[in-house]
Amino acid sequence: MTVRTRFAPSPTGYLHIGGARTALFSWAYARKHGGTFILRIEDTDVERSTPEAVQAILDGMSWLNLEYDEGPFYQMQRMPRYREVIQQMLASGHAYYCYTSPAELDELREAQRARGEKPRYDGRWRPEAGKMLPAVPAGVQPVVRFKNPTEGVVAWKDMVKGYIEFANNELDDLVIARADGTPTYNFCVVVDDWDMKITQVIRGDDHVNNTPRQINILRALGATLPQYAHLSMILGDDGQKLSKRHGAVSVMQYDEDGYLPEAVINYLARLGWSHGDEEVFSVAQFCEWFDLDHITPSAAQFNTEKLNWLNSHYLKLSDNARLVGLVKPRLLARGVNVGVAPALEAVIGLYKERVATLNELADAAEVFYIELHPEQALLDTHLTAEALPALQEFAQHLATVAWEAPAIGALIREMIGKHGLKMPKLAMPLRVMLVGQTQTPSVDALVTLFPRELVLSRLQKYLA
Repeated sequence: MTVRTRFAPSPTGYLHIGGARTALFSWAYARKHGGTFILRIEDTDVERSTPEAVQAILDGMSWLNLEYDEGPFYQMQRMPRYREVIQQMLASGHAYYCYTSPAELDELREAQRARGEKPRYDGRWRPEAGKMLPAVPAGVQPVVRFKNPTEGVVAWKDMVKGYIEFANNELDDLVIARADGTPTYNFCVVVDDWDMKITQVIRGDDHVNNTPRQINILRALGATLPQYAHLSMILGDDGQKLSKRHGAVSVMQYDEDGYLPEAVINYLARLGWSHGDEEVFSVAQFCEWFDLDHITPSAAQFNTEKLNWLNSHYLKLSDNARLVGLVKPRLLARGVNVGVAPALEAVIGLYKERVATLNELADAAEVFYIELHPEQALLDTHLTAEALPALQEFAQHLATVAWEAPAIGALIREMIGKHGLKMPKLAMPLRVMLVGQTQTPSVDALVTLFPRELVLSRLQKYLA
């Protein structure tokens, strides 16, 4: 049997981190087994679904490089198929019309609560042998309910959580079509999984309670059951459940915050799954190693520090030219015009080992292309009377020294030796005058990033 998995988000918000992990695991399982990965947009919640949210899902999948083999399919475009199956179930006796009004249902539930019972539909319109049904009320549009089995259990061996069972008498008859004829979520999911021949349903454990109902409907349709794998939730840094509508955990927020997609993928892969002690691995390795046996059934906790560490790792490995393409738009968005000199690629090559995100890399690069105004407190601290003669002589020699790091480094060592200084006494004020910071890569490499004329003008501004 060919493996066929699916990711089926609802476009009622952004693609969040929990959904992205579900998509990743579904995608990786299909890739591991040479199968097919399907994207399905479950957009039947017309009031809350938006085109912007659909686009956010597509953008998030694209940014993470989770390519789907089929789709995207949209449930709203499959309404005729759902209605066809509902008619088949009515004809076969697996579904029936229910004329109970919303007011009657509310009254029923209130009475059940008052008696300390679980609120549920009482089956008053459910056809049974020898049962007299009420007279059909005039002017009431019925819903369609699935005739759930009343005896035995519905059980499955979950690929993550193990054996799970529900007693059928705990499940009431699910509404599968509303009074206006619109099919409901649980029914659409079943028909989609059936039609698309899904073999493994990998999804969040908030769907566990939907699964027995969906299994019973699939059995009523004579469909082959998929295997189910329910992933535990992801907790935030603070131990609280991540909210689907929390903007800070949307996938594209991580793009905006300066993370690389491969770092996010690597991090998501380790949220609840492991391969020995491996922490850093490529997408190809992940697909080769991935299985559902090593997914923990307990909740995974997000750790921003670990994500930052992974992102810094991937920044170090990234090609400088690629990073230029990612950093330059960030600078332009700030109104920073990247000039010819110094070359942005050279700046990135010097700083990428020292940052955790693309935004931090843009922060480091920005000072090379703007008019600099170092803080006066920094100047007062480091531009001391003791260091001033050495700095002035250093600036004089810069006009003729070879413009390369070894020569600049040699000149710095000559000046500190001649004036009896320690390296920080000269290096710190140079850093402050050039980039307004005290923490930079080696000062000789820093100096040579700039054109000679720009270095001389920045130094003379404070040394004249």
